Amino acid sequence: MRHRRSEGALMDWFTDTLAAVSGYLSALGASITLPFLIAIFGIILGQKVPQAIRAGLLIGVGFIGINLVIGLLSEQVGPAATGIAEGLGVNLTTIDVGWPSSAAIAFGSTIGAIIIPLGLLVNIVLLATGMTRTFNIDLWNFWHTALVGALVAAVTGSFWLGIAAAAVHMTVVLALADLSAPWIQRYFGFPDISFPHGTSVPYIAFAAPLNWVFDRIPGFNRLQADPATIQRRFGVFGEAMILGFVLGALLGILGFGFDDPRADSIAILTLAVSLAAVMVLLPRMVALLMEGLIPISESAKAFVERRFPGRKFYIGLDSAIAVGQPAVLATSLVLVPVTVLVAVALAPLGNTVLPLVDLATIPFIVAIMVPIFRGNIVRSVIGGAIVIGLGLFIATATAGSFTQIATNAGFELPDGATRISSLVDGANPLTGLFFGASQLGGWTIAVLAVLAVAFAFWVSRVERRRDAVRTAEAAEAEAATAAADAERQRPAEA
Repeated sequence: MRHRRSEGALMDWFTDTLAAVSGYLSALGASITLPFLIAIFGIILGQKVPQAIRAGLLIGVGFIGINLVIGLLSEQVGPAATGIAEGLGVNLTTIDVGWPSSAAIAFGSTIGAIIIPLGLLVNIVLLATGMTRTFNIDLWNFWHTALVGALVAAVTGSFWLGIAAAAVHMTVVLALADLSAPWIQRYFGFPDISFPHGTSVPYIAFAAPLNWVFDRIPGFNRLQADPATIQRRFGVFGEAMILGFVLGALLGILGFGFDDPRADSIAILTLAVSLAAVMVLLPRMVALLMEGLIPISESAKAFVERRFPGRKFYIGLDSAIAVGQPAVLATSLVLVPVTVLVAVALAPLGNTVLPLVDLATIPFIVAIMVPIFRGNIVRSVIGGAIVIGLGLFIATATAGSFTQIATNAGFELPDGATRISSLVDGANPLTGLFFGASQLGGWTIAVLAVLAVAFAFWVSRVERRRDAVRTAEAAEAEAATAAADAERQRPAEA
């Protein structure tokens, strides 16, 4: 009897410790947690301590700068979006509380208490078995996985099914990160980086087939609308800063109108200049972050080549490092009013969600879609509108369970709100998949687990085929260069 009591006390202590660690990391946030993790990671990779500390702090400073700019975007865009909805006379009853609240809810759930060790365990097992190349050091964003697990636990009433769902979700996210890595690395110029980010990576499943369709539409498939082409055609008016100003002014006019010319003109101009500032400042904050990240990436590559010859690994990071790219930003700013209008248009069909706080995080939603659309802003806006429109129905369907886990985690609902959700995770396709499956019964999680493992195995095979093609192309290029050199030397020898 005493032995069982001591076992129970030990389990309680272990659970409480995990909850305390997760709660502490949640309170610190990504901007504080990541610099320490990066510095430790750098030292493990063989960097000198001062270099590792400098890299970690640069990344932390970059993240703080990104969050400040995203905060400015949220502060300015929210009132305009509300004004658009009110002007159209639509009452959407589910409130978008945004990703900061969603993260707090996720880490405050029973699944959130153990999500970091669980996520690391899944990642290490998949790395060891060769079923993923991504080593996800973005521990903060494990909250996306915790939220899915908490939703499944709320629907099924089973803590263990919630844990299983979280493990399966992490497996799918890592496989999608591997699958999308070549687009990320080629378009953004990030060597050996992937985005196992729960906000961004699921949308590859929509962007790839949509781009295939766009490529087969006569006329539309020849439309060039990337930032470089726009700037060549429109000169100074195609610059990111000017584009931000114009989009901000249009959004302000739609949201504020001119009922009070003095006050409304001030609000419109403030929004316009603020969005121009976002277009300039966000890329510079990302550049600062990358200054710290590149040495870590190079050290990781050297470490892997020394100790695991023949194997390739990716460093899994937050897609925040991509949100400052001009096509991502331009697409996101256009999508702000489009998202509100889509939400209003879908209200008669059953949508109840008013996009609000997470309008500022649309860059994270489209971060992987833009590279697949090759930076084409028109394609990205159309694709983004489609996936966000579908996501609003997911957010509406999951709002009841989302509100339940928020209440259980001690989250205080906004004044007058009875149902909450978020555009980032409430409307996420993976959230919808796990939520819908769990409503059919707990057995569906086992089915998803089998499918997730099969998917990860298939992606690993795809990656090996890509490697073989790249190796062959490199060998052909080297042979062509050698032949050209030999040809140039012949006249001299003659």
